[in-house]
Amino acid sequence: MSASDPLAHALSVDVEDWFQVLNLAGHVDRADWDKCELRCGDSTKRLLELFDRRGAKATFFVLGWIAERIPDVVREIAAAGHEVGSHGWDHRVLGELGPEGFREDLRRTARVLRDLTGRVPDSFRACTWSITLRTSWAPAILVEEGYVLDSSIYPVAHPDYGIPGAPVRPYRLICAGGELVEFPPLTCRVFGRRMPVGGGGYLRLFPLWVLERGLRQAEAEGWPGCVYLHPWEVDPGQPRVKVGGLRGFRHYVNLNKTLPKLDRLLSRHRFVGLAAALAQRASCRAKWAALDVSGLSG
Repeated sequence: MSASDPLAHALSVDVEDWFQVLNLAGHVDRADWDKCELRCGDSTKRLLELFDRRGAKATFFVLGWIAERIPDVVREIAAAGHEVGSHGWDHRVLGELGPEGFREDLRRTARVLRDLTGRVPDSFRACTWSITLRTSWAPAILVEEGYVLDSSIYPVAHPDYGIPGAPVRPYRLICAGGELVEFPPLTCRVFGRRMPVGGGGYLRLFPLWVLERGLRQAEAEGWPGCVYLHPWEVDPGQPRVKVGGLRGFRHYVNLNKTLPKLDRLLSRHRFVGLAAALAQRASCRAKWAALDVSGLSG
């Protein structure tokens, strides 16, 4: 990247299927997953085609459960020059796994991704942003298992996740035994309040300018922002589960608009994977903000 190039933002895809989403938990039993129609492969290919057409790169955080069932798609992701990271095995939150369960989950997923891509993953994103103060033991395990980059901490208050007050730009996550680079998802200041805007759900729900405002705020501070989405969000034909209320609304709203809006976003901004985006700021890493979780009991 030369000084004249525009700042590249980070694009990421959490590779999981429609029946594995938190919004549908309690409506699709884990024991029935293999009976569900697997649509993630075709949806991921739609994203790969769009990224190729727009010259975009991304980090694909892949579930091991998915990789085992659609190995050719994972190979295609890697062959296209995208970064491949771990999303864990089967979309369990870290509090459910516990420390030793988390370690085995990481190793099981890493073995599959290594066999498919020829490379051991060194970036991670937890299911449902589940690295929180209650699971502050997790970063140390990531360091022990060879990870260098994490994108699991949402710097907002939310009933299911988040560490309010955590840095909103990439920072050093200090833990027992070392540190990680933490790349939080994009947020935006609106009327003095910090709100999440970088996810596919927000892309579907809000006008595009809301997400772009978050990107501009990051750019003004000299940082890339991190955008994320899921393959099921570009699949309006997915099976419909009878789940009402806010969770059903959040899952199904405007699925037919995701791909066109994403296309417009990629036409206006440059996107790369998380590691490539962070490389733009590597020279000043010593000045990055830091969050120390080493003294927390979890």
